[in-house]
Amino acid sequence: MNAVLIIDKPAGMTSHDVVNRVRRILQERSVGHLGTLDPLATGVLPLLIGNLTRLAQFYTSSDKTYEGTIRFGFATDTYDAEGKPTSPVQAATLSLDQVRQLATRFHGTIEQTPPPFSAKKIKGIPAYKLARKHVEVSLKPGQVEIKEFDISQVENERARFRARVASGTYMRSVAHDMGQLLGCGAHLESLRRTAVGEFELSDAHTLEELATAFKTDQTAHLFIHPRRLLPQFPCVTASEEMAAHIRTGRPVNLPELSQARLVKVFVGQRELLAIATRVAGTLFHAKLVLSGEQQRAQRRI
Repeated sequence: MNAVLIIDKPAGMTSHDVVNRVRRILQERSVGHLGTLDPLATGVLPLLIGNLTRLAQFYTSSDKTYEGTIRFGFATDTYDAEGKPTSPVQAATLSLDQVRQLATRFHGTIEQTPPPFSAKKIKGIPAYKLARKHVEVSLKPGQVEIKEFDISQVENERARFRARVASGTYMRSVAHDMGQLLGCGAHLESLRRTAVGEFELSDAHTLEELATAFKTDQTAHLFIHPRRLLPQFPCVTASEEMAAHIRTGRPVNLPELSQARLVKVFVGQRELLAIATRVAGTLFHAKLVLSGEQQRAQRRI
């Protein structure tokens, strides 16, 4: 099975939990996700299935969009509502203008320190594993980009927000840092991811919907149409001769795509055969073969 599936991740599960559940439902070992969601978070979790797991390399820099709530008044060790308080609870009556003004300091490219409970590695060990053992975790700040950060509502100690961020940005750290600047502490109370790259909540399905569809052999309509994948790359439909060349590792001429560097090559409307890269002029060679004899041979090696 080669497909892309968007799951609406429920709260309380890790991204890896979801992957394992989908593996069992679909009886397919090769399943991977595009971007971890914390157990607290819900929403868009794109899964690549079968040979299409090899497309993950093209999604490493995809923007992500979130909606959520920041709770001011105390900080936690995980920077979210699942952690233990690390400061006394304070009254935090804030105005919408005050929080919006503070949010402007987090627009654009900023320095951000990841939460101690995160997947960032320290000498090869994920930071959260050390933090759980009460080992002091010291992570270095790095540059992240917050492209949009809008505060829509403030009520007493809670602020609702919408954010669009580049890959690698932690909204937990944003919440924590805002609390530090205000001097009252803060943490991320809720988070819902509404988009990853071209994938949105309207594309997402629950695990229960997937399980029901699989039992009745009705899963096809749940999968993303392959031509929607990687919209930045033009599509071309291969002739039988072109497809044969690509499957056996030979270059092909694609004069109608003379300006493109990378292209998606299809057989018919739905079979994504390959991602091809320009060699010179109108000559393209397959960077990834996703079906056919060459792909099967590569998998056996």
